[in-house]
Amino acid sequence: MVLPKLDFCFVLQDQCSEDIKYDEEFIANSRGDKLFTCRWTPQKQAAKALIFICHGIAGECSISMRDTAARLVRAGYAVYGIDHEGHGRSSGRRCYVQNFSDIVTDCASYFTSICEKPENREKKRFLYGVSMGGSVALLLHRKDPAYWDGAVLLAPMCKISDDMRPHPIVVSALKMVCAVAPSWRIIPTPDIIDKVCKDPEMRKQVRSNPYIYRGNLPLKTCHELLMVSLDIEKNLHEVTLPFLVLHGGEDIVTDPSVSKLLYEEASSRDKTFKLYPGMWHALTAELPDDVEHVYSDIISWMDERAECTTVVSEMSGTPSA
Repeated sequence: MVLPKLDFCFVLQDQCSEDIKYDEEFIANSRGDKLFTCRWTPQKQAAKALIFICHGIAGECSISMRDTAARLVRAGYAVYGIDHEGHGRSSGRRCYVQNFSDIVTDCASYFTSICEKPENREKKRFLYGVSMGGSVALLLHRKDPAYWDGAVLLAPMCKISDDMRPHPIVVSALKMVCAVAPSWRIIPTPDIIDKVCKDPEMRKQVRSNPYIYRGNLPLKTCHELLMVSLDIEKNLHEVTLPFLVLHGGEDIVTDPSVSKLLYEEASSRDKTFKLYPGMWHALTAELPDDVEHVYSDIISWMDERAECTTVVSEMSGTPSA
């Protein structure tokens, strides 16, 4: 389904350059919500492939993914992002997830509308999922297993670590409370920016981003995230697309063992796991030298699959040089 426009498409000059064109557009989903979308495309050449960003909980695309998108565009790709309902500049109650499948459906509709444009039909298409966005990417793949040519997953949310797994009684109680007061924001959300971003300058940027939500999470959102994580964990063997999963060895937000389990359980013939010792959750917000290693690994992996059909299985405990 192609989503109708609600607003005109316009260009923000501060994100444009001689080699990158940046556009924003508001679209409507099937429920009548107004969703913010953005795209970064090469100015002087056709993109060799398409990359679709799935952001994490409380996140957004236009500011926090700007550096990532610029690097990927300069490597020859067109990059597309969407702020999930209730996130960033999209409409909806802040960070409220009524049904996780709605997020997946919105992404599938928008991403497909881009892929099916005449100029894009022959281009390969890749998903780029960050934290909760990794869950979105995996569910997009499940929705249409043969559609996507690969995925880059950074510290994906695809399992509840064993030491944080709630007792079934707690899960049942949460479900009952959600039925009565789904929008209660009584789940505390600690300020963990200092534990997520190692680069002090990046911490300042995150704190100054007006589109990142930093309040308590609604009960319904917590329940949806829990149930999606449990569902994906049970079905990791259904993952068949080529993927690169990356994780910081000292990540305290999502357990690195989760990414290792995805690598081990997935049925994909082409899969790569990279663990970065000493790095934290936000791999692209580390200190400059570490970030260069991460982006080098991502772009190298993308380039191999955008231009050929290489099949690889690799697990690494150190970052690529």
